[in-house]
Amino acid sequence: MSYLKSYLITIVVFFVIDLVWLGAVAKNLYREQLGFLLKDNYNATAAAIFYLFFVAGILFFVINRAVELSSWKYALFAGTFFGFITYSTYDMTNLATIKDWPVMITVIDILWGSFLCAATSLISYLLINYFKV
Repeated sequence: MSYLKSYLITIVVFFVIDLVWLGAVAKNLYREQLGFLLKDNYNATAAAIFYLFFVAGILFFVINRAVELSSWKYALFAGTFFGFITYSTYDMTNLATIKDWPVMITVIDILWGSFLCAATSLISYLLINYFKV
């Protein structure tokens, strides 16, 4: 398995799915719920670093093992769990420490993170196998 090719597949899948969520589905949700905390312009460097590191985590903790096991089920379930744990860590910390952090955002974001990582893991696993990366 080529780790670089697998990484590139995974980052494209993750970015496209997240872009649909942030750019269309939840376009106004975060601004409405968290407007009091949001900058007018986001920090593109910080966002890029997040994407690079987070996708490396998905690949390291989920997809590589799924490929070793030849198991799309592992990719799906471990991806869901990885997303649930990582997004819960972020959102529950915010809920515990940031004044007026919306519970609704916590719930939506954890569900989104679980789905995003599940979909990314499964689709990336299938593409890696299809292209025999």
